[in-house]
Amino acid sequence: MLRFHIPNMTCGGCAKGVTATLREAAPAAKVEIALDRREVSVDAAASEAAAIERALRDAGWEAAAA
Repeated sequence: MLRFHIPNMTCGGCAKGVTATLREAAPAAKVEIALDRREVSVDAAASEAAAIERALRDAGWEAAAA
């Protein structure tokens, strides 16, 4: 399970945007959002972490591995 802290994910709309970005980067991955902690968990291989983080950043999310 990969976890990312996304400080600029502040509302439900942001969570939907993050989820959409993750679905494009890793279509088969299970995504769990913890909006109160501004974190997202992605059930994906560790080898995909850099690509997923890059996809989030390219979409404008301030993602950092948590």
